[in-house]
Amino acid sequence: MGSTSAHHSEGLGRRDLIKRSAALGLIAVPTMSFLSACATGGGGGDTKATKAPGGKTSATNPLGVKKGAPMEAFIFKGGLGDQYAKDAEADYNKAYGTTVQHTGTQAVGPKLTPRFAGGNPPDIVDNSGADHLDMNKLSTQGQLQDLKTLLDAASIDDAAKKVRDTIHPSTLDKGLHGDTFDVLYYAFTVYGTWYSQKLLEDKGWAYPKTLDEMVRTCAEIKKSGIAPWTYAGKYPYYVHFNLFGQIAKIGGMEKWIAIDNLEPNAWTSNDAVREVAEHYEELAAKKYFLEGSEGLTHIQSQTAWTKGKAVFIPNGSWLENEAAPTTPEDFSMAVGALFDGAADKLPHGTLRGEPSEPFIVPSKGKNPAGGMELLRILLSKKHAQNFATKVKSLTCVLNATDGMTLSPGLASASSVFKAAGSNLISLQLQEWYPALTDEKIGGLTGQLLTGDMKAAEWIKKTQTEADKVAKDDSVTKFKRTV
Repeated sequence: MGSTSAHHSEGLGRRDLIKRSAALGLIAVPTMSFLSACATGGGGGDTKATKAPGGKTSATNPLGVKKGAPMEAFIFKGGLGDQYAKDAEADYNKAYGTTVQHTGTQAVGPKLTPRFAGGNPPDIVDNSGADHLDMNKLSTQGQLQDLKTLLDAASIDDAAKKVRDTIHPSTLDKGLHGDTFDVLYYAFTVYGTWYSQKLLEDKGWAYPKTLDEMVRTCAEIKKSGIAPWTYAGKYPYYVHFNLFGQIAKIGGMEKWIAIDNLEPNAWTSNDAVREVAEHYEELAAKKYFLEGSEGLTHIQSQTAWTKGKAVFIPNGSWLENEAAPTTPEDFSMAVGALFDGAADKLPHGTLRGEPSEPFIVPSKGKNPAGGMELLRILLSKKHAQNFATKVKSLTCVLNATDGMTLSPGLASASSVFKAAGSNLISLQLQEWYPALTDEKIGGLTGQLLTGDMKAAEWIKKTQTEADKVAKDDSVTKFKRTV
């Protein structure tokens, strides 16, 4: 399972970065309008972690990592596995004469919450998955290391370039809390509707361009005896990877940002919300979801899909690696862009694509310099390419996949990303308020997809849940600007 968790930061030189940046792998850099939409602000604590307490620095050790010092890494082991991290740790061990204590787990939050509370966290954490830590709270408490030192360090591949010059500009935006860059989103995820290109070609079906075309295509699919859709009913927020992006495409980013900012009536006054919710209501009413999907985990729904029981599934680009054990060799996995609605604010081909897989360096760890150095190693071209090869996913490292032969799903994700150009959607609601989106709205979405709730009620209750969070003073709030 992948992850879904920022003010303009002084010194980031974002505009200069955009001018200098070429592409992410095979992909064009988003324009300033997209990146401005990513810029966020919000509450922060009075205590912010400062420069890492590294020792003596050198050309090959710009962060001043102490040789032989213990280092502990806690890596989410989900759809991306953790071998890519172990590979980077092997290079760290060789360079610094130690052995990184490695833990791969899907229970990051439950295992680490008491350790943060006790003041003995590990030195680096891949904070992903359903049970991740609340990074907004940790940042507000000053528990996260300011990573500016890492950004200003020389990159491994070219000492003349700083690390910040080698990564995608939107990564610099998304990792901000207030004015502090304290989260490094290592991967770059393409979200969308996934399908087997071979199945579509064999059946003579075309990937739909509009919501209406999707409904008509679903009717043809159902007649053939295959379910049009399946989804992870145990975790219905997976559907939000598409549903939320679809609302933003049709209604425009300004109205979506109102949703991110928990503004009053942001859901109920947005016609795009009604159009998209009614689309899902129609899919449910016409029984276009695989029977029993409401009881499936993400793995079970993906397996049903790879076995040809359903044509479409909403997911992120970690899917290819996660579903690899059950995917036929000639499956030709592919992903499509968001569908067009009646009167969209954003053009055809618009895609939801954004930084993902958040890494943090705890400020109270014993070796924060080591934690940042492992990130510097991961941000080398060698390990970015290793990541693309091993887990079939893009990273935030610019141009890393140039010249590589990509797997079918990754090649498709790269293709639709390139076609989208500057028309990329990045959303924050699911990162900032996961309890709202994954539990509260997720529960409502589950009822919408089984036909037990109508679109109008889903919209009304979703607004009510958002309003509750907006009024809850115990929840740290963050703001995006247009």
